[in-house]
Amino acid sequence: MKKNKYIFSNGLIDLAQTKLGSKVVFKTDEFFAPANRIINPGPAVFKEGVFDSHGKWMDGWETRRKRKKGHDYLIIKFGKPGKISKVDIDTSFFNGNQPMYVSLEACFSKNKIPSKKIKWNKILNNKKTKANSHHFFKIKNKTIYSHIKLNIFPDGGVARLRVYGSVETNKIKFKKGIINLTSVLNGASVIACNNEHFGKAENILAPGTGKNMGDGWETRRSRGKNFDWLILKCATAGKVKKIQIDTHHFKGNYPDTCTLQAAHISGNKSPKAIVENSKKWRLLLNKVKLGAHKKHNFRNTLMKNSKINYVKINIFPDGGISRIRLFGDPK
Repeated sequence: MKKNKYIFSNGLIDLAQTKLGSKVVFKTDEFFAPANRIINPGPAVFKEGVFDSHGKWMDGWETRRKRKKGHDYLIIKFGKPGKISKVDIDTSFFNGNQPMYVSLEACFSKNKIPSKKIKWNKILNNKKTKANSHHFFKIKNKTIYSHIKLNIFPDGGVARLRVYGSVETNKIKFKKGIINLTSVLNGASVIACNNEHFGKAENILAPGTGKNMGDGWETRRSRGKNFDWLILKCATAGKVKKIQIDTHHFKGNYPDTCTLQAAHISGNKSPKAIVENSKKWRLLLNKVKLGAHKKHNFRNTLMKNSKINYVKINIFPDGGISRIRLFGDPK
C-alpha cells in the first residue's frame, strides 16, 4: 500500500515575510540590487539579458565589490517578534557573485533600528556558501527576537532570506470581544496539508484580500474520488462565532464544496499525531457549496459552545482558497 506523503509545516512561518509587516531597516550597501528584494514573496527569478544602470538585473540583494576591509550586512525588523527554528539562505542565480561566507545575528529591540549599544546574539556562525543554492540551517535557540542581521563576507548577492519560526503569542494582548482566531498576525499557523502544488498553505492565514491566485492555497488537479485538506493551529483557543471562506481570484479553480472540522487539543502533540487524530474531529461546518471569487460567510451552529484551537478544512475535490477566517471569543 502506497504511503501518503503529507507536507508538515510544524507550525512554523517565515518571520521575515512582508505579510507580517517585516522590513529591511538597514543595509551597508545595495549597489547592484536593492536589499528589500531579499524578503520578497515567491522564489527568485532570472531575467536573461536584462540590465539596468548598475549592471545585470538580479532578483535579490547584491552589494558592490569591496575594495577595503570589512563586510556587508543588512538588518530585518520582524513584523511580529518570534522564536527562530531554522533559516534558508538562498543564493539562487547568484553564480560567481555569491558571498564567500554568511553568518546571522539576532536581537530584541523596541526601536526600528537597534541602537549601537544593543547586544546581538550570534545564532549562526560563519558558513561557506555555494552558488545558486539553498542553504538550510537549524537554529538551536529559544530566545524571542525582533530583528535579524545577515552578514555576508566580504560582499556579493543573496536572493532570499527565509527565517522560519513561531510568532510569540505571549507578547500579543488580545482585545476583548471578537478576534480572527486564524490570523497569522495573531499567531495562527499551518500544521500540515496534503498538497500545495500551486499555492502555499500558509497564504490562507495572511491579512487582507489576496493579491492574485498565487496569494492563496491551491492544490493540483486531483484525478479520482479524492479531497484535499489542511490543518491550522489557531492563534489562541476560542469559541467560533462566524466563519468566512474567501475564494477571491479563484474563478475556474475554486473547490466545489468544503467542510470544516475542529478540536481542542491540550499539551504538545506531534504534527503526525494531530493529522492522524484529525479524522475523528467534530464537524464545525457541514458540507457547503462554494462559488467563484467571493467571500462565503457562515454562522457556527454545530460547535457554538465549544472551545477550539485546531481546525481542519477539507475541500472537494481540489482547488484554491484565498483566505479562511474564524472569528470568535479568545479563551
